Amino acid sequence: MPAKPELTLPPFKLAQADARPMYEQIIDNIKQLVILGVWPPGMSLPSIRELAVSLNVSVITVKRAYQELDSAGIIVTRHGKGSFVSEQLEQVSQAKQIELTERLVQAAELAVLLNVDITTLTEQLQQLYKEKVNAKQ
Repeated sequence: MPAKPELTLPPFKLAQADARPMYEQIIDNIKQLVILGVWPPGMSLPSIRELAVSLNVSVITVKRAYQELDSAGIIVTRHGKGSFVSEQLEQVSQAKQIELTERLVQAAELAVLLNVDITTLTEQLQQLYKEKVNAKQ
């Protein structure tokens, strides 16, 4: 059986000033790492205790985040072995689509607040997309 990739813990973005509970912020951070492929399928996550210590939050907070992620199919918890990024690409793919939709909703809401018409918004999105694609090449 091939060895699983080693986990590196990038900085999490947690803010006391954020209105969302810490466990939701942890969920969002982990989802983003999975969606972006920083944490690939099969990668072992830090233990609940390790992550709690590194983030300076309670074990209960991290446990709740892991439970929610497990329920959503983003991670899989194997008792006695730990938690791993799900190897079921369907859940990861759905998470990617949900993340994209959430961000597009935020952009649309902001455009409405700023009275930006749909044509201008579409043109700006197309331009930004082209810039990002060109930057990757």
